[in-house]
Amino acid sequence: MRIAIASGKGGTGKTTLAVNLAHYMAGRHDTLLVDLDVEEPNCHIFIKGALRQKEEAKRMVPAWDTQGCSMCGKCVTWCRFNSLIRLGNTILVLPELCHACHLCSELCPDSALPLQAFPLGTISWIKDGALDFLEARMKIGVEQASPLIGQALDYVDKHFAGKEFQLLDSPPGTSCSMIAATKTADFALLVTEPTPFGLHDLSLAVDTLRQLRVPMAVVINRSGANDGIIEDYCASENVPIWSKIPHLRKIAGLYSDGKLLYEQVPELKQSLDQIIAKLEERT
Repeated sequence: MRIAIASGKGGTGKTTLAVNLAHYMAGRHDTLLVDLDVEEPNCHIFIKGALRQKEEAKRMVPAWDTQGCSMCGKCVTWCRFNSLIRLGNTILVLPELCHACHLCSELCPDSALPLQAFPLGTISWIKDGALDFLEARMKIGVEQASPLIGQALDYVDKHFAGKEFQLLDSPPGTSCSMIAATKTADFALLVTEPTPFGLHDLSLAVDTLRQLRVPMAVVINRSGANDGIIEDYCASENVPIWSKIPHLRKIAGLYSDGKLLYEQVPELKQSLDQIIAKLEERT
């Protein structure tokens, strides 16, 4: 079962839930945690283990062959993403904008756009006790997160397809990277906070997952007196609330020290038990 842990906005506690749920769940089930927040992965702060494998992720983008090109300019008109520009007698290739569809290279009548490897980042496999952890980290300067997320999920399918539970720590928001991380999920846990800002962005995430046809449930982090605004919304949208994580100073302190929480916060452990029981019912 592939479970995306997502949120409409950053800072709601998505990684907090992901690392603690994965580490705790690994004691009962064969579990994989994947950090797909490739622009700023931080699960490694809490998951301590031994590096098993690390590989560079690349994609193939066109390079202009000055000798073979007849300057017909067709490639420039074909590219939907403006990654090819004609400047006088020069074809300028912008690999950061290229979506690696390979249309220009395949259809060039002069075969003047051969493909070359363009680095995206790294994919690292770490083993922490019973938990397998996969981190995708984007190279500084790369513009697009989605291709690396796609390659990380391909890595999961190739090496960890037999895992009982795959937990995906997804990028925040509802942009292309979040969609790339959640579109193959069997279920999504949406982490939110009981504030007007949290409610607004939760509604965006709910609408996005409905477009993707991914079933979902909500977890309220920093739960307290204002939970009503989230509860009323979820009731009106028929979205279940599976658990609540209380707003405790102890949680903030342990998190700031880079420590797992469920071992020292009974209230959080109880919340995780509720979530695991619900997930077990769906398997």
